[in-house]
Amino acid sequence: MIQAENLSKQFEDFLAVDDVSFSLKAGEVLALLGPNGAGKTTTVRMLTSVLRPTRGSARIAGYDVVKQPDKVRASVGVLTEQHGLYGRMPAFDYLDFFGTLYNMSGETRRKRIYDLLEQFGLDPKDKRRIGEYSKGMRQKLALARSLLHNPPVLLLDEPTSAMDPESARLVRDSIQKLCSANRTIIICTHNLYEAEELADQIAIIRKGKIILQGTPDGLKKTLLGSPIFEARLGKPLNGSVRSLPGSVTIMDQGSNWIRYQTDQPESVNPAVLRHLLDQNIPVISLQEVTRSLEQVYLQAINAPYTGEDANHVG
Repeated sequence: MIQAENLSKQFEDFLAVDDVSFSLKAGEVLALLGPNGAGKTTTVRMLTSVLRPTRGSARIAGYDVVKQPDKVRASVGVLTEQHGLYGRMPAFDYLDFFGTLYNMSGETRRKRIYDLLEQFGLDPKDKRRIGEYSKGMRQKLALARSLLHNPPVLLLDEPTSAMDPESARLVRDSIQKLCSANRTIIICTHNLYEAEELADQIAIIRKGKIILQGTPDGLKKTLLGSPIFEARLGKPLNGSVRSLPGSVTIMDQGSNWIRYQTDQPESVNPAVLRHLLDQNIPVISLQEVTRSLEQVYLQAINAPYTGEDANHVG
């Protein structure tokens, strides 16, 4: 559904995007992460045929972004950081105008507008001008606009920016439902919790180049090592635990807990449980220690820059 190969953009003596490559199938979500100025917005603009690549190529829903720009624009819904909403119109009239640009019939247009506004908690009969809306309401309206023509590809830049927690939850739930409808989505966000919740694939971009790419779990294992588990015990330990059975590295321990790392949890965790119980040490819980995408991101971004191609992690 989306394919980019060595996509690059040069502005005079500044290389904004440097040989970016990735491929997404229908129903997949890619979170494109990186600091401000890393090249995320420029990449999205090339994918929507707004900017012409200096070199490389990209296809959206089978259409070439350079040779078939009209087909590409008809196949994507875009939510940009700057919405460009016309503040003097009511929401319904505003979406109705865009529906005519997409050559949607009157009946189809009206039904689609009603459904989208209600989906995002906006009143289709509200006659207030958009300029009177809150930031969160304007964000939801801009997202509704991007979905109006029912595109197979969505490119969303900070989709829950400026939203209260309830509205942000509504939008994230809507994005998850859109994924199940076989839409392909790219999200540019600084909200790493949001990226981890929604994305099948993560790509971290720095200085125009993707430096790390893969699944959230794969990236955690690559940068943070094997999973870490913690056993909470029903009574204090008498002294320190020096070893556990199997391929285990003890990371830390307290009076009534042990934290260890292993790349073989299927065999090691049952053996650890048996080992502790055989010593009459009751185990209250044994669970994996949560490791966040934020840890991965910060480690990747703060690593010395080499300019090499991305590491692809399953």
